[in-house]
Amino acid sequence: MSTTAPAPAAPRRWPFHRAWAVAGVTLLALVAAAAFRSSTGALFEPLETEFGWSRTDLSTAVTINLIVYGLVAPFAAVLMDRLPVRVVAIGALALVAAGAGLAVFMTSVWQLFLLWGLLVGTGTGAMALVFGAVVANRWFTTNRGLVMGIFSAANACGQLAFLPLVVILIDRYGWRVAALVVAGFALLIIPLLLWPFASRPTDVGWLPYGQRTDEPPPAAPTGPRRGLAHETVAVLRESLRHRAFWILLFTFWVCGWTTNGLIQTHFIPAAHDHGMPATTASGLLALIGVFDVIGVILSGWLTDRVRPWILLVIYYTFRGLSLLFVHGLLGPEVAAPMWVFIIFYGLDWVATVPPTVALCREYFGVARSSVVFGWVFASHMVGAGAGALVAGVARDVSGSYLIAWVTAAFMCFAAAASLFFLPNLRAAVDVADHLPASDDEVVPRP
Repeated sequence: MSTTAPAPAAPRRWPFHRAWAVAGVTLLALVAAAAFRSSTGALFEPLETEFGWSRTDLSTAVTINLIVYGLVAPFAAVLMDRLPVRVVAIGALALVAAGAGLAVFMTSVWQLFLLWGLLVGTGTGAMALVFGAVVANRWFTTNRGLVMGIFSAANACGQLAFLPLVVILIDRYGWRVAALVVAGFALLIIPLLLWPFASRPTDVGWLPYGQRTDEPPPAAPTGPRRGLAHETVAVLRESLRHRAFWILLFTFWVCGWTTNGLIQTHFIPAAHDHGMPATTASGLLALIGVFDVIGVILSGWLTDRVRPWILLVIYYTFRGLSLLFVHGLLGPEVAAPMWVFIIFYGLDWVATVPPTVALCREYFGVARSSVVFGWVFASHMVGAGAGALVAGVARDVSGSYLIAWVTAAFMCFAAAASLFFLPNLRAAVDVADHLPASDDEVVPRP
């Protein structure tokens, strides 16, 4: 097998490592993909008013979006190994822009399912955190946890930057103008993917950030090259043999249910049910985004220093406790305890991502970790879709979100408990050609 010579040192004309420029463009692209998804809750009321669609109809559209979003992610991870990453990212942003822009012409609920669900779901799925994981693994040898934390904050940045703007545009100009603004922002990011973004450091004569010049580059996968779908499904089939994968699937499924599915989709409608103006509720959700940025970057920093599974136990336990109280905190005005919830839930929102990515890398190796995380992320979005639909149906049936809050809380407690059964780590295994042996005989963590 031939080996590739190490890339030359960084060109002198750059005042900093190009990896940080690539990371910046990646962050903007993730923000653009997150912008439309984070604004769907604000669009519920105007769509209900104009078209007479029910909360279940709108929740179904969000559910389709989230499930497609999640299922596309692992295939996108493999596709990024076959095609230049910028090609995949440009196509994804174009789909997001098309789905958001064409929505202004819809008149029937099936068009909502097609545009919100299929087009935007596919585009955002290809631009999901799997995209961030690919960039972090290729461009960074050190500070991967921190960089993945920054990428995880992209969802919060999209929410922070666009949600208040979307609410103002809806109030003054209507929901169609708001959708067009989101579509336009997605299109504006595309030129940055042509430069300075690059798929791999070696493509442009750089080393990954933190890699010494005397270290060889990562070995390329050996063996026959399988088809896109075959390889993606093969990684899933092999991963399903391992207890660690099942636990990561379950915990991230709960994470999706309790964040994108419940809070992001239903917080504004739930607050409105309690008499809170939509502008106030959207401001609170945007504030969650502010603290999310802080929390996820801090979590990335901690992931480089603390055992990832311990962090996840802490995150899920306290998230469950916060959800037990949120129903009683909602009202026409924002009381002091609500501020405590907003700050805490913001810090905890996607703090789970960096340690989950780290566990995928630890248990399944660097070479396949992006695809493995793609499937784990798929479970996150399937959980989000299920959470959005169940909460919407529960509200239509009972007239309240109480059941949804309590159910989500106990799911978080179950997720925290399951992490104690992660198998002990064996010697690191490079899974460029295979995944680790079955761990059925490994005892649970103490």
